[in-house]
Amino acid sequence: MASIPHVLDDVDESHGSRPGRDRIRARERETIGRLLEATRAGRGQATVVRGEVGIGKTTLLEFAVESASGFQVARIDGIEAEQELGFAGLHRLFAQMSDRADRLPAPQREAFAAVFGVGAGSAPDLFFVGLAVLGLFCEVAADAPLICVVDDAQLLDRPSSQVLAFVARRLRTERVALVFAMREPSDEFAGLPELIVEGLSNAESHALLSSVVPGPLDARVRERIIAESQGNPRALLELPHALAPTELAGGFGVPPTRPPTKPAVARSASRLDGLSPETRQLLLVAAAEPEGDPALLRRAATLLGLDVGEASGAESNGLLRFGERVTFVHPHLRSAVYRAASPDHRRRVHSALAEAIDPSSHRDRWVWHRAHATVAPNADIADDLERSAGLARERGGAAAAAAFLERSALFTPEPGRRAARALTAAHAKLIAGAPHATDDLLAAASVGPLSELEQARLETLRAEVALTLRREIDLPFRFLRAAEALEHLDVPMARETYMRAIEAALFAGRRRTSLSLVDTAQAARAAPPTTETPRPVDFLLDGFAALLTNGYVAAMPALRRAVDAVQQEDDTRWFAVACRAAAELWDDQATHALASRHVRIARDAGKLIELTMALNYLAALQVHAGDFSSASALIDEAGAIARAIGHGRVVPTSLLFAAWRGDEAQMVELFETSIRDASHRGDGPHLTRPQYAPAVLYNGLGRYRDALASLHHTREGGQGFCCWVLPELVEAAARSGEYEVATSAVQRLSERTQLSGTDWGLGIEARSRALVSDDSVAEQLYRESIERLGRCFHASAHVARARLLYGEWLRRQRRRIDAREQLRTAQHMFSTMGAEAFAARAARELRATGERARKRTVDTAADFTAREAQIAELARDGRSNPEIGAQLFISARTVEYHLRKVFTKLEIRSRSELVHVLPPATLHNQGVGVGLHGA
Repeated sequence: MASIPHVLDDVDESHGSRPGRDRIRARERETIGRLLEATRAGRGQATVVRGEVGIGKTTLLEFAVESASGFQVARIDGIEAEQELGFAGLHRLFAQMSDRADRLPAPQREAFAAVFGVGAGSAPDLFFVGLAVLGLFCEVAADAPLICVVDDAQLLDRPSSQVLAFVARRLRTERVALVFAMREPSDEFAGLPELIVEGLSNAESHALLSSVVPGPLDARVRERIIAESQGNPRALLELPHALAPTELAGGFGVPPTRPPTKPAVARSASRLDGLSPETRQLLLVAAAEPEGDPALLRRAATLLGLDVGEASGAESNGLLRFGERVTFVHPHLRSAVYRAASPDHRRRVHSALAEAIDPSSHRDRWVWHRAHATVAPNADIADDLERSAGLARERGGAAAAAAFLERSALFTPEPGRRAARALTAAHAKLIAGAPHATDDLLAAASVGPLSELEQARLETLRAEVALTLRREIDLPFRFLRAAEALEHLDVPMARETYMRAIEAALFAGRRRTSLSLVDTAQAARAAPPTTETPRPVDFLLDGFAALLTNGYVAAMPALRRAVDAVQQEDDTRWFAVACRAAAELWDDQATHALASRHVRIARDAGKLIELTMALNYLAALQVHAGDFSSASALIDEAGAIARAIGHGRVVPTSLLFAAWRGDEAQMVELFETSIRDASHRGDGPHLTRPQYAPAVLYNGLGRYRDALASLHHTREGGQGFCCWVLPELVEAAARSGEYEVATSAVQRLSERTQLSGTDWGLGIEARSRALVSDDSVAEQLYRESIERLGRCFHASAHVARARLLYGEWLRRQRRRIDAREQLRTAQHMFSTMGAEAFAARAARELRATGERARKRTVDTAADFTAREAQIAELARDGRSNPEIGAQLFISARTVEYHLRKVFTKLEIRSRSELVHVLPPATLHNQGVGVGLHGA
């Protein structure tokens, strides 16, 4: 209702999903559904939602509000600071409704006026205040049903609680629903129906933990964290905010000893005040051993001379739980205990744990505790740590291996071995997503002494860290210098480093460096030939060096072999370059396959920097496939991981997505930030691709001169991302009347697409060539483009654009009926996928033919959320609910919930009907499928 903003809001029918909705159980949904249905029918209802802190009460209240279609909403939160202020809660709730009080009977009106301090007389009578509140609710609900939600109701002042409880017990025929959320039972609300919010199941907790901790965790540590969370979603959601992934280190990382800065950890630390020294030491034993083995804890405690009976004290204080494993009542409490201990106490505890562990069965844990119990360098410990790194990697991923290797270098007494191990550890840190953590290790390695080969490795690794962090622009020269030094030492490594030089030159692009892209490629072509069976990187080096010096024809055979070879590999180092090679070949199938495998393998191995890159590339492919919902989910995941590892910045995929969606305001904001960041770092493609994004946006908006202006660098030639930029240049130039520019761009495009022979390449070429061809051949080219692109699995967005251009051409040929067919299809496809600028352009053209563009319907696959689209496709392909849940890291129950929503939207009753209403072609054409193509 407009007269009472902020407190009362109209709930739109098209409410969206919020984080946490997946955790709402069927029983909870049904309870809320019955409450709303009864209220809508004029049978007022009240419910108390009860559960511990962080269990999901607020999420359930949000679900109730979102589900209240057609309802008005009033909501307040209890505020601890106002508990002593009588009627403070009611004042906030009704401040914007006070104009309705004039319609109340005199006794109620006077009582209500006294509550708000605008009436004379004695203290208000609670009975009359209660009647006044009930009357006001009824007045408001006369316009539309009303739902009132009160979060943290236990923090309301007592008079407000009493009045609202009074009203809740007297709801009968009113269209009013009251929902209160609180932690513990309350005398004021006693007797009202309760909905107890239970914790997550074990499977749900596993799924949630997997979603917030990017990278592998030791299975035993994962189980301990799950046990400590006790199904509390907030405890799991806060974990990555308290500890970075590299600090978790797959379970082998010990919490840093700096003072706690995260609120959750600081709150946990305050619970240790007042404990006896013995109890604190016992807690430290439990904190230092992440497996939570009760027998191990008792053995270590005995070795420390502690009375195991102290365990009961820790348990009675609500800090530890003893069962099959020893767990803290909250995951953050473990970190707080470890941080609060002195270094000497920590070493004593680790020493006892090492002595209590049987090294024959748990050697990695035994080695880890020995290392943390020691201060001075120790060759035996260093050797054991190095040997155990492999086992740690299997259990806890790249971060765990890096943790072992770093400590191995630290404990190595001999300078040469220490320097070599520091190099290995720095490389492991880089793979694990912690490039900033390599500085000290690289500095230690540089002290040496290093062999000639190790010195070359050091220079290469420094350059790789700088490339990852975009620290400087003159990296091609640094890589070439290292590669030349390696030529007579290690030919395979030299060739790898030459390939890195080309990568760095591609990133430098137009930026001023000591070597141009072509200069770098020419130097790389002089690399010594491989003396062994060629590896994928050897084909990539030969292919890109040829591409950048001798052109596409010379490069194509090597690039083709490289793409085929990388698809057979699990080593992800060259996946990103291979995706680029596949795109150069216009091979949409290989590009999609490589990007998908890159995401999967990097995620399984905990290679977090690679994972963010792979997710962004896959998201770009989803945009071109027309699956914007999946692209959005991938971009969000990549952003969350990047922020977790301190590697966050604007990436071109976000720009691309905003451009295709037609969101000019966001695109401009991201564009300016990206250009500023890229200029500072010296990223060439990050300067090229932002120019590409405005071209897409302005072509969609029909502002072709602006699109052409954004591509002025591409008009000058260059090798960067031509397969994506040139089609935009052709369209912008042709529609701006710059036919010479457009024809030149078509010629450059054709040199590649004709050799590729793929439907993707030839379809894009046909569409582009039609724009600069005579009317006598243009129609045949448009039809060829639509046919070829329609055969691709990953090109829905470009099928729509081909139909749009064809429809525009037909209208200019005065063939209105034929034009309407193409434009109608294009407008529907664009609207379905969410390409609003292109959809509006198609709608304008459609109106010009005399037909009004149809609005989107809501009961179609276009209204699937990203999660619903994924689940619908997997279910259509015959996957069971548990199989879908395992793949998407959600519970089978959550899969069932989403499938019910899919069935409702598609008006079907069973999953067997999915294959008929959502065949692959339909999903592909509407942008719902998981099909992809090159960015």
